[in-house]
Amino acid sequence: MKATIYDIAREAGVSIATVSQVINGKGKISEKRRAEIMEIMERLHYQPSAIAAALTGKQTYTLGLLVPDISNPYFAELARAVEDRSRQLGYSVVICSTDNKDERVERYLNLLQQKRVDGMMIGTGIENAEILSPLLQQSIPVALIARHMPALSVHTVTIDDKLGGSLAAQHLLELGHTHVAVLSEPFKVSSSQERVRGFRETLTKAGYVLGPDQIRESAADLNSAKQEALRLLSGQNRPTGLFCCNDMQAIGAIQAAKERGLRVPEDVSIIGFDNTILASVTSPPLTTIAQPIEELGRYAVDILIEELKDNNNEPKQRILKPELVVRASTGHRGSQ
Repeated sequence: MKATIYDIAREAGVSIATVSQVINGKGKISEKRRAEIMEIMERLHYQPSAIAAALTGKQTYTLGLLVPDISNPYFAELARAVEDRSRQLGYSVVICSTDNKDERVERYLNLLQQKRVDGMMIGTGIENAEILSPLLQQSIPVALIARHMPALSVHTVTIDDKLGGSLAAQHLLELGHTHVAVLSEPFKVSSSQERVRGFRETLTKAGYVLGPDQIRESAADLNSAKQEALRLLSGQNRPTGLFCCNDMQAIGAIQAAKERGLRVPEDVSIIGFDNTILASVTSPPLTTIAQPIEELGRYAVDILIEELKDNNNEPKQRILKPELVVRASTGHRGSQ
């Protein structure tokens, strides 16, 4: 037999009204007591009926999360952070991989609306921001994760991508690398735009120019990055330092360097972005710009649920700081 709200109330020694307040995130209940009741619900495998809630126009306690590719370690770690925080607060998460394609984004948004999710988190690239307009018209809370869409009145949780690009450039310059290149995701991804901008501006301030031929775009997957890096690292005029806009691209670049017979970092220094688990296990371990992935996921969930509780859709913005993590994939140019 499935546990009922009466079972939860009896086990916790409270009224069903109190259990209902915990489920709905309402009422003046202490955090300790709320956590105790949530633990009992989890132990008894109690699940409020999402279907019944949807039919009555109530909350379904589900959230949607759109990411480009759940197989990418960065998005897998982000999804886990979102899922963990949501579960703590009594919510489930539906995760969709979009490959950064607008037609898939639109299809998943329609599907999630049909499922009556209470709010949506967008961590994927979108070229046509109008795709999100139906959500806003229906007052469905939306939070962007690591994305910028200034034209839309939505919550945003991101990092200072421009600062991250600047940190990467500064690190390579301090190591003596002035002939550098960038491997970027497609520029429709706003975070990559900002990372490249920060990188370029820091080089310019130091008196160096990053020409168009020194910036290459590739998909975020390892093989696409490797193929583009093979082209970048060809010939006598190859860069001695390479900034990649995510860790997967950087690992692809390391593979490309080895295929070209180049040593990392003796012949070419490579720096990534994200600080996923792969950064510490690749050979050599990857220098990278670390994102606070767990905080990004947690804040996105919190912002959505705050709006659901308070019915205040005033857009909130939180910008987190990236950090440079130095490992063995970068070294002094003089040691080459």
